[in-house]
Amino acid sequence: MSTASASIGERILVIGTSCTGKSTFARSLASKIELPIVELDALYWEPGWTPAGPESFRQRVLESTRGEGWIVVGNYGTVRDALWSRATMVIWLNYGFAVTFARALRRTMRRAVTGEELWNGNRESIRRSFFSRESILWWVITTHRRRREEFTGLRASNHYPHLRWVEFQQPGQAQAYIARLPAPK
Repeated sequence: MSTASASIGERILVIGTSCTGKSTFARSLASKIELPIVELDALYWEPGWTPAGPESFRQRVLESTRGEGWIVVGNYGTVRDALWSRATMVIWLNYGFAVTFARALRRTMRRAVTGEELWNGNRESIRRSFFSRESILWWVITTHRRRREEFTGLRASNHYPHLRWVEFQQPGQAQAYIARLPAPK
């Protein structure tokens, strides 16, 4: 993939279980191929950790991906049909549970301690992160295997045959991929 391919309408989905580093990878990719990033979490979460309504979320996604090229970060099945049918490529960060959970723990502790704002004023807190059923750590534990099975099935199916897939099973593979891309002109 080169900057030239991005200019003719590359539409990339970056998927993986929660906390694999999808956003970080997408930012690195975007800096090389000069495409805008669309974070599905930012479109989904409203203030107070309130989910957007289905129609509102879908409309936000469609508006944000109106352009010829984009990088979408996230796994929301409710908008999969609207994105996957128009995408050209899927980049799957398919890391093992140990790597993913270690990343989740580090990131969650940092965010809870620093009070870093995520989307629309939302922040992770110690209580929410460690002592709540809404904990991202609990989410990683309960969804990691299911997401891997889901994406494996999607890749094997013939539902989106036009998509090119790139799968990384270790963070070093993803870093090497970014490093091989030419610098923007």
